[in-house]
Amino acid sequence: MTAVEEEPKRLTSGPGTLLVWFYGVMVVGAVSRSVYQIATEFDRAPLAYSLSAVAGVVYAFITYTLVRGGETARRVAQVCCAAELAGVLIVGTWTVVDGSAFPDATVWSDYGMGYVFIPVLLPLSALYWLRKGAKGAAA
Repeated sequence: MTAVEEEPKRLTSGPGTLLVWFYGVMVVGAVSRSVYQIATEFDRAPLAYSLSAVAGVVYAFITYTLVRGGETARRVAQVCCAAELAGVLIVGTWTVVDGSAFPDATVWSDYGMGYVFIPVLLPLSALYWLRKGAKGAAA
């Protein structure tokens, strides 16, 4: 292998494996929930169910980038995790301030309370891990 064809730095070693597992579980939870709700009762809470679907897609993309590995994937994962955290904080605050805006909960409602606050803790953990990995790569 030449220096140009160097194998991507793994993002799934150590705690990265746990992050991939948690993100995978969240993909299954958010996507299956939103698909069922969109298929059966979309007219009841279209915004909430659409946001849950978006959360599932974000979780899937982050899972993919973590598994893919490499510096580009790490940077993309950081951006996605920051966007995920922003979404959790915005939707979480929105549901606390104006609960009537969401007739049914989203994955990110009340900062992920329905998912044991994993939706707010997961991007924080992932951002920490990805930043730590970047510092380790620079050393």
